Amino acid sequence: MFEKVDQKVSFPELEKQIMALWKEEGTFQKSLELRAGKPRFVFYEGPPTANGKPATHHILARAFKDLFPRYKTMKGFYVERKAGWDTHGLPVEIEVEKKLKISGKFEIENEIGIERFNELCRASVHEYVSDWVAFSERMGFWLDYENAYWTLTPDYIQSVWWALSEMWNQGLVYKGFRVAPYCPRCATPLSSHELALGYQDNVPDPSVYVRFRLKQEPKTSILAWTTTPWTLPGNVALAVDNDIDYIKVKDGEDGFLILAEARLEVLNESPEVVDRMKGRDLVGLDYEPLYPYSVPQEGRAHYVVEADFVSTEEGTGVVHTSALYGVDDLRLCQEKGIPFKHTVGLDGKFLPYVEKFAGLHVKEADPVILDDLRARGLLYKSETILHTYPFCWRCSTPLIYYALDSWYVRTTERKAELIANNAATNWVPAHIKTGRMGDWLENNVDWAISRSRYWGTPLPFWVCEACGEQKCVSSSAELGLKEDQDLHRPFIDTVTLPCEKCGGVMKRVPEVLDTWFDSGSMPFAQRRYPRHGKKEFEESFPADFIAEAMDQTRGWFYSLLAISTLLFKQNAYRNVICLGLVVDPKGKKASKSRGNVLDPNYLFDTFGTDAVRWYFYTSTQVGENYRTGDAALRETVQQFFIPLWNCYSFFVTYARLDGFDPAQPAVPVGERHVLDRWLLSKVSGLRDAVSGGLDAYDAIEPARRIQRFVDDLSNWYIRRSRRRFWKSQSDSDKAAAYQTLYEALRTICQLMAPFAPFSSDAMYRNLSNGDSVHLSDFPEASPYHDAQVEADMARARQAVEAGLAARDAARMKVRQPLASIALPGDPLPEDIAQIVREELNVKELVFGAPEVKLNTEITEELRLEGLAREVVRAIQDRRKKLGLNVEDRIHTRYEADGMLLRAIQRHGDYIKNETLSVTLEPGRADDFDGEQLMLEGEQIWIGLKRN
Repeated sequence: MFEKVDQKVSFPELEKQIMALWKEEGTFQKSLELRAGKPRFVFYEGPPTANGKPATHHILARAFKDLFPRYKTMKGFYVERKAGWDTHGLPVEIEVEKKLKISGKFEIENEIGIERFNELCRASVHEYVSDWVAFSERMGFWLDYENAYWTLTPDYIQSVWWALSEMWNQGLVYKGFRVAPYCPRCATPLSSHELALGYQDNVPDPSVYVRFRLKQEPKTSILAWTTTPWTLPGNVALAVDNDIDYIKVKDGEDGFLILAEARLEVLNESPEVVDRMKGRDLVGLDYEPLYPYSVPQEGRAHYVVEADFVSTEEGTGVVHTSALYGVDDLRLCQEKGIPFKHTVGLDGKFLPYVEKFAGLHVKEADPVILDDLRARGLLYKSETILHTYPFCWRCSTPLIYYALDSWYVRTTERKAELIANNAATNWVPAHIKTGRMGDWLENNVDWAISRSRYWGTPLPFWVCEACGEQKCVSSSAELGLKEDQDLHRPFIDTVTLPCEKCGGVMKRVPEVLDTWFDSGSMPFAQRRYPRHGKKEFEESFPADFIAEAMDQTRGWFYSLLAISTLLFKQNAYRNVICLGLVVDPKGKKASKSRGNVLDPNYLFDTFGTDAVRWYFYTSTQVGENYRTGDAALRETVQQFFIPLWNCYSFFVTYARLDGFDPAQPAVPVGERHVLDRWLLSKVSGLRDAVSGGLDAYDAIEPARRIQRFVDDLSNWYIRRSRRRFWKSQSDSDKAAAYQTLYEALRTICQLMAPFAPFSSDAMYRNLSNGDSVHLSDFPEASPYHDAQVEADMARARQAVEAGLAARDAARMKVRQPLASIALPGDPLPEDIAQIVREELNVKELVFGAPEVKLNTEITEELRLEGLAREVVRAIQDRRKKLGLNVEDRIHTRYEADGMLLRAIQRHGDYIKNETLSVTLEPGRADDFDGEQLMLEGEQIWIGLKRN
């Protein structure tokens, strides 16, 4: 029944064989057909962008995304696994720009053209699809790629348009002039959740203190602080707090400075205080503009105003205000009616009218501005600080805050619903719900959805050129277009509508949509809802389970939550696993510059997919980082997969020799050896633990429990039961051992199938007439559980551990039998006590002692028995050197005298049984492969020959 097992297995090669079998048999499709019509378990695949090759960190997320659908399928659910491709946005555009060796919107529009550029973007997102499919197959991640959704299709785009129109009709979409995170290289604003994806630590920036001279008192300056000197040419006001205490101090021989009393530490020297005042006493004071560029032709600027955001935590207690480059700044200037205009263009460079710095990028301008202020005596001091700063999450350009017109979704209006829906969601790890995600929602700001770019879902907003009337469309039909018409720029830019209000011409706004809105719409857009797929959507919403890395908390996880809350008043997912990062063994993020990037194919071909997956399931808690490298993965293979394979190989080897038939009548459990009863009870508990853990979306403890069980199986059950398989007579005890080990191995294969799909299937097929484990049902709870046997065996193993430690302390080899050992605690049942005696190699156990104590007196009989055990070890070593299989029976010859000869003569039967020796005879023979040895100070020759 069982095929021979290669003890020197190559797991990578084994996986390729199984992968070929799956493809040949259509195993994935069969698993779907097997559960068709059963209750659904809904899984959403977070769509990757296929314009780059998959990397090692993708294995992590996909290992978890594959685990639970496999488990639920085995539990009887129908689990559709629809693949998806995220095809729009800056990630795609930037890659195309790199290939074209261009950068920025000017070159795209004037050298390439939008139409050609978008054609290249479309081609780019198909470039690595085959790599991703091969990657998924190689790591055992089952996905339906034949029916994948693409965010670039007209169907998908129209579903997204429908979502925007629903929000529009609720009054949640508006155009606003606001300060937003802005990338000058990409020339587009970013949403707050995109901002959160690009922060870098320990970024150096200037920290400068600037004198603003009062018009009424030219020798007196108000001291203000900034880390963005480039905003100083646009300064229009200074902000103070009415109730903060301020002081006037000497500055040099005849100058004075005003700053908050609580911030005296920033001064270069111990101050001489000449006056004290409240912030309200400063309000209204005019000061000289640092530069003429922000002086308004009409209205008032460059004076002190009161504000509610001023603090004394840092700086000077005075906030330099440039309206267009700070959220609070713009709000304050709008409230006070202070005029403002941009000094910096959309490309991040100073505009031509800012003559001193015209054409300089803001970061390039910083030192030039400081030199200018220093020369004019306005720079009090300049330092460098290290702080956390936002960079563009895709092109790594430092972001700036910049005021411009953008389209927004008013998520703040539904903040309470967002928080409530998040609270109803099961997060793993749990702290993310109220921590990272909860904090984010508490500080929610409206979603900036427009991007001033090219390759994306076009915003479906049309505006009348004559009267300004606005309209949001929800489908191609509303535009008089065919349903399959491509809706991308530049074609869609040419589509006009008649204005129903004034009869004028309505044109589409030029912006495209934030690509996160695309991916967050996938629950309904993948079904082409609401124009099609209504039933399919209703059956598959919300998802029971999603999983991605931690950085998606404010990315895909948020966009799913926000869109579904606004449209359907509930979250799009019930359970979410939030994973940490894959880092190198030293804890550093992988990067090409560090040379620590791990190639997924190298890992698959060196250690095997199952080993990589198993490492991710067992090495650390979900949410922590995974220190991944060769050593850790090699250890995973050596400590789990090889011991498990050895257990499986041991069973198959002897089952083939004895012709074991799993269909033969089972020996009643109650009549089996105590080791059998212990193991079956452990199997039952393991099944409950794995099922219970996975039901709670915990993969870590179930996998670790399986690993501990394999250690018990190998190092306790099989080691202690080996003689039962070796013996020549086929009695009920031998049959019980086979039946027990067979059941344990089959159950392990099923329990670990969702975790390690390749090796589990390879073993299960050989144990089950070629059937795939992935078409089997997850093991049901066993009726057999014996807590007392487990408790007694646990005590026995503790006694063995304590006894071995005592022998080690007394420097007594375990092969040397002893008369007795005294142990604390109550007596063990005899069948378990016998195991302890054999493990400790003692003749008697004495319980109830205050501590462990060995009887170390060695009689001649004990000495002879110990020498017999040394002979057994020498023969076993010789077997290994000769490359004999564990099941091979042998003929043994020896040449010895003295105590060794007496030991062999006294314990010959024991030696034959332990070494599978058919004969054990004195004297050398030419056809025996032998060697001369020294055992316990005596010479012996041992020769072996295969039977």
